[in-house]
Amino acid sequence: MGLVYSTNKNIMLNEEETPCIETLAPHNQKLVVSIDRRNRGGKQVTLIKGFIGSEKDLEDLARTIKGKCGVGGSAKDGEIIIQGDFREKVVSLLSAMGYKVKRGN
Repeated sequence: MGLVYSTNKNIMLNEEETPCIETLAPHNQKLVVSIDRRNRGGKQVTLIKGFIGSEKDLEDLARTIKGKCGVGGSAKDGEIIIQGDFREKVVSLLSAMGYKVKRGN
């Protein structure tokens, strides 16, 4: 959007608002925890898919899981990536938090 200068006091600018996604309660979330090796140089990562909610809540959940596992990772596009194979630990952590969790491959 470019800069607009006008002397008209009644001018309305079209501002696009980003839709705010409401985060579902943990007992309504259905997460899938799996292992992934594709496009990662042969290294394993634990992949958590199915989170429905805001990016901030996704990052907060990722931060909690990374802290409990003591490893790095990232959160984007509704997925959490945890470095290493921590499927069992992540499933038990998420279950304890009240999430419905299914273990993938």
